[in-house]
Amino acid sequence: MSVEENNPENQQEELVAENEALQAADAETEDRAPVEEVQSEDEDWKAKAEVLANELASLKDATVRAQAEAQNVRRRAEQDVEKAHKFALEKFAKELLPVIDGLEKTIEAEQAAGNESTPLYEGVEMTLSMMLGAVGKFGLEQVDAVGSAFDPALHEAMSMVETPDAEANTVIAAMQKGYTLNGRLVRPAMVIVAK
Repeated sequence: MSVEENNPENQQEELVAENEALQAADAETEDRAPVEEVQSEDEDWKAKAEVLANELASLKDATVRAQAEAQNVRRRAEQDVEKAHKFALEKFAKELLPVIDGLEKTIEAEQAAGNESTPLYEGVEMTLSMMLGAVGKFGLEQVDAVGSAFDPALHEAMSMVETPDAEANTVIAAMQKGYTLNGRLVRPAMVIVAK
């Protein structure tokens, strides 16, 4: 054994070094526990952040859906108003159709009698043309049926007749004219169709 090993100063230094090593080991053990706590707090924070992100995404989706629904409601309301304006005269137009039919029948009767140059004929013809012009300004139009193909959406077949000079399913005569209001059928034309 050497003198240096038995020296109290050396022993004291060794004790201090051992003590410092023990303190460092204790400190390391204490540091581990808070690190684990910090890690669990980080995981909790990440989980909360993920939940909040999911809530945000669902709220954004709900907002987009609500905006789309509001836009659809607005568009439907605009279409309803447009249709109301477009077809507000439908009942009135239906009431005028018998008057127009009466004027047309008067003209046909006068033509059949050969009275095409009488003041009555000319007056009725002028009244009919003014009436058709006036209702035409508001979108009421006659369905020209004679010579066209039979269309069940526009025509009502009253009878079918064999005609050698006409193609099958062709309208050969109209008993009553049909009318549309801005493209919507008000009254179908009553027609005779070729077989």
